[in-house]
Amino acid sequence: MTRSLSQLEQNETQTLAPYAATCAKSLGRQHKEDAHPYRTAFQRDRARIIHTSAFRRLEYKTQVFVNHEGDYYRTRLTHTMEVAQIAKTIARALGLNEDLAESISLAHDLGHTPFGHAGQDVMALLMKEYGGFEHNKQSFRIVTELETPYPQFRGLNLSYEVLEGILKHATEFDHPDGSTFVKEGYPSIEAQLANIADEIAYNNHDLDDGIKSGLISFEILKDVSLWDEAFQSINKAHQNLSNKQIRRLTVKTIINTLVTDLINETSKRIADNGIASIEDVRQKGKGLVGFSDDIKKKNTELKRFLFENMYRHFRVERMATKAQTVLKQLFNAYTQNPKTIPSDFKDKYKGRNIEEHRLICDYIAGMTDRFALEEHSKLFDPFAKV
Repeated sequence: MTRSLSQLEQNETQTLAPYAATCAKSLGRQHKEDAHPYRTAFQRDRARIIHTSAFRRLEYKTQVFVNHEGDYYRTRLTHTMEVAQIAKTIARALGLNEDLAESISLAHDLGHTPFGHAGQDVMALLMKEYGGFEHNKQSFRIVTELETPYPQFRGLNLSYEVLEGILKHATEFDHPDGSTFVKEGYPSIEAQLANIADEIAYNNHDLDDGIKSGLISFEILKDVSLWDEAFQSINKAHQNLSNKQIRRLTVKTIINTLVTDLINETSKRIADNGIASIEDVRQKGKGLVGFSDDIKKKNTELKRFLFENMYRHFRVERMATKAQTVLKQLFNAYTQNPKTIPSDFKDKYKGRNIEEHRLICDYIAGMTDRFALEEHSKLFDPFAKV
């Protein structure tokens, strides 16, 4: 049986929780468009995000390790897919809109620079005097301005609810044409859960990559409660496992513990706050998604461990130093001579009043790790082809 748009929207209304965001009650798009006969607004948003060049470039952008360090480490693309999977699991369990949670998750890292956390830090420093840089805002900039697949308008013209989830806590959405997409109260629960699904994914997958790379050992993890509890349960239930199997099963168990607790605690908060509609979410939905006190404490302990033992590890610091040097030198070179930026990129800005440093920031932030290294070589290696 063919399902029309009206039937799909009706299914959402009938099957989702009363506090879920539904396409029928969406706050709409900035630019009016005809509805699709067989796809909801959030389904269309998901497809628009996946088909962007920014999404494809995530394959060659780093999570922690620089791309050429090894093919088995997480990239921004694999991380994004893992966030989307966790977000969908939580959304389904709570009766929320999976399409919306997935769309937000797929778009959340579009604005990240090359070279992971180090890249964002140096770009924020370089742009401090020119309006700043923050990857959530850059993701928003990409989907509202920089991606231009449609002749009628700039950007992807995504639904309000997806844009809200990308920006997370911003108070208003400013568009280049001067109009403002004013935020309507607190974010949807789908937006809130996508944010924490991101945290669950990167903490545990950075932990996994840290062990694989030899930066972290089983021995020093004994004092981390989430790890030790999961580790002990795996070893009690199974015999003669390889270290690889133990690592993977332990990380999987930690993720399951966090996701299960998040679902239970969020369900409790929804009930305790009398949330019975999307309007209730907008009016009194602050902090609806979260962990119980015990798991929050243990998760904070894990984050602190990663910060001290992985992100500050000398090998990661060395990679960060190299990455920062590359981006600083690229930024300074383009600033000193903007003519070195390819003309086809600058052509996108014709007729627009864009400050030069912002254009340079857009160019560098959109690079993959590999492309940034190639550009650096072309500008600074006298024997490299330009």
